[in-house]
This record gives sequence, C-alpha cells and structure tokens, in this order.
Amino acid sequence: MNRHIRVIGSFLLVTSAFLLTVQVAAAQDPAKVGPDIYKVVFENARVRVSEATFKPGAKIKMHSHPDHFVYPLAGGKLKITRPDGKSEEAEVQPGKVMWMAAETHKGQNVGESEVKLLVVELKEEPKK
Repeated sequence: MNRHIRVIGSFLLVTSAFLLTVQVAAAQDPAKVGPDIYKVVFENARVRVSEATFKPGAKIKMHSHPDHFVYPLAGGKLKITRPDGKSEEAEVQPGKVMWMAAETHKGQNVGESEVKLLVVELKEEPKK
C-alpha cells in the first residue's frame, strides 16, 4: 500500500509541475491576452508603450513582460498573481513610477476605482 501511495504522490507531483510549466509557457503578450485592457500606443525597436485600463473587477490572464516600468495615471488596488500561485496586492498611486524586472503574472483590479497605467517595456539593445 505504501508503494501505491508513493506512486500516486509522484504522479501528482509530476502532473503539478507539468501544469505549472504549461501555464508559464502559455503566458504571452498582454496586448493579445487582454486586448480590452492593454492598448499599444507606441512601439519601435527599443521600447513598447501601452496604456492599461483596469475597470473595477477587471482581470487579465497570465502574461509576460520584459524589464519595464509602470507610470500610474489613475490609482487603485491591483492583485498580482505569479505562476507559482503566490499573490500580492498593491496600492497603485498616480505618478509613483514602479520599476519591474522581467516577469510573468496575471492581474486583477480588486479595488473600487478604475486603474489606468502607462506601461513602458524595454527591448533588447540592437546589436552593433
């Protein structure tokens, strides 16, 4: 019986790891995952600038960003959840710039006000 429990436990562990990998691999461009939230307003070889508008309760699926900074235009409360399931809530304040290293996450407006962000994603420096 202990052998069966170990086999089932191993199966569940492998399955969980696989599902987490699939979720991260499926993470993609926020403008494609959440076109109702993210609007690209400028893009060139060095940066991409998007305006993200989260109405109260709005959610965006798992997506990825390169190194980027966020300039809040209208503040509120956002919940950010990472692929490992850990989440945190952030009180976003207008005009308070936030630097964020490359990451994958999903987000939700858990506050009562609309949150509007200017998101500037950095691209790799062109090779010379």
